Amino acid sequence: MLAFQLLLLLAQQPDLIIHNGKIVTVDSRFSIHSAMAIKGDRISAIGTSAAILKSKGPKTRIVNLNGATVIPGLIDSHTHSLDASMFEFDHEIPTMATIEDVLTHIHNRSQVVPKGDWISLRQIFITRLKEQRYPTRAELDEAAPDHPVIFSTGPDASLNTLALKANNITRDTKSPAGQPGKVELDAKTGEPTGILRTYEAFVKAVPSGRQPTDEDRQNRLKMLMSDYNSLGITSFTERAATARHINIYRQLHQKKELTTRIFIDYHITQPNADWKEVDAEIARAAADPLHQYDNMLWLRGLKVFLDGGMLTGSALMREPWGTSETYSITDPNYRGMRYIPQPRLVELARASLKRDLQFTAHAVGDGAVQALINAYEEVNREFPVAPSRPCLTHANFMSPEGIEKMVRLGIVADMQPAWLELDGATLIRHFGLPRLRLFQPYATLFKNKIVVGGGSDHMQKIGGMRATNPYNPFWGMWITLERKPRWTDQVLFAEERITREQALRFYTINNAYLSFEEKQKGSLEPGKLADFAVLDRDILTCPVGQVRDIQVKSTWLGGRKVYGD
Repeated sequence: MLAFQLLLLLAQQPDLIIHNGKIVTVDSRFSIHSAMAIKGDRISAIGTSAAILKSKGPKTRIVNLNGATVIPGLIDSHTHSLDASMFEFDHEIPTMATIEDVLTHIHNRSQVVPKGDWISLRQIFITRLKEQRYPTRAELDEAAPDHPVIFSTGPDASLNTLALKANNITRDTKSPAGQPGKVELDAKTGEPTGILRTYEAFVKAVPSGRQPTDEDRQNRLKMLMSDYNSLGITSFTERAATARHINIYRQLHQKKELTTRIFIDYHITQPNADWKEVDAEIARAAADPLHQYDNMLWLRGLKVFLDGGMLTGSALMREPWGTSETYSITDPNYRGMRYIPQPRLVELARASLKRDLQFTAHAVGDGAVQALINAYEEVNREFPVAPSRPCLTHANFMSPEGIEKMVRLGIVADMQPAWLELDGATLIRHFGLPRLRLFQPYATLFKNKIVVGGGSDHMQKIGGMRATNPYNPFWGMWITLERKPRWTDQVLFAEERITREQALRFYTINNAYLSFEEKQKGSLEPGKLADFAVLDRDILTCPVGQVRDIQVKSTWLGGRKVYGD
């Protein structure tokens, strides 16, 4: 009996104790403690250093925090991580701040790419270039006269003359039946300017250079996850995964080489196809073994693209965009691009939600946001949607009536602060302040108890601030605290600033809720996964301007250190 009691006592002793710190739990009371005990991959106790240290055993590892602040592992609600990790697999893409930078890079590529082969430059957003416009057809011609060139940013693109000819695009070209798209024409000559809305409706597949193997993809993804870990990120949502993406994640999981937890949204690439085919595709996603819960890799969502982009001038707005040199908009009645008719949007939401797949759609403009909310409202007449946590992705432009319906229907949102800081000046100049009153209205959403989570929409490059959409979560938090777009001294509606407590919730427990895992992670409480980060300063008391500069000393996933000394 004595031996059994000894074994029982040893079994109860923690594997790890961290103590003498400031552990910000982000629980319902936002309580703060000095020590935490971990058994296996779970938190076994939390409290004072004196109390927790009493539970140590001969094999317990003790880590003295020396006063450091600890927060729950951070969660990014929106990435395209596998594609982002492969973005520079063929060749490095330099940072570009001007049209001249763009043209120089294209010219340099023309010196190494065989004549007649394509030169493709993707996801250099025009709102982030000094000139804030697309490179013109003539400029692209001059930079690479012997190559077809495509400069694509989101769903839209600028092409040179050879690229237009290669795809038989003329002044008379119309979008293929059933596909949204538009060829922009010069107001004076009537000829194509080179700018295409929803360019994939017109452009054949563009070769992407050296082709990677599955092993290449796995290695690049591991590099990226390591960088995520260095920023305190322990979980992310892959927001548009095809079968190819899912298999790469599956292979890494089977080899136990994932260092972040991953929630997957399956991407329906042809949502307007024959309904029987689309419905069967949704059913296959729901039948995938990864649809069964696994805290490392879980296929639980489904995503489509409803409108274009805010950064490219194609988001679906309720009021006209207005003519714009920046976005190359000449039609005063243009409201953006819509990719899915309302009846089909309702079908997609219904088919997903009834199969236990959280539904979401890329919806940037207020027209798209309202259309998606209305689709959820229609499905809700058949069965309650709230338990399925229907989601809005991006939802940059909101409305009072939309927010009211979000409250009533239990709709959640996945949002990206980066666009407020990087692109706010352009939006202010183009739309004016009145149309931006409910642009990323974080304080209003928190006040209405709408669960919103913070993400990056990371699409290109490895590097927290090097990426085209930076994924450093501390920088994202700082944006929500300050709301100061770059290139201005202006605060974009100070009343929509949130508190530091809310900013932490935004990247932790709220994102856990978005992925149905608030009982597993997102806060530091007994029974939850031991995912946490140790910081170099106190995020709750340091000067607000320093929040973006916070460095992570170590990151732990399930009680295992994945970053730090």
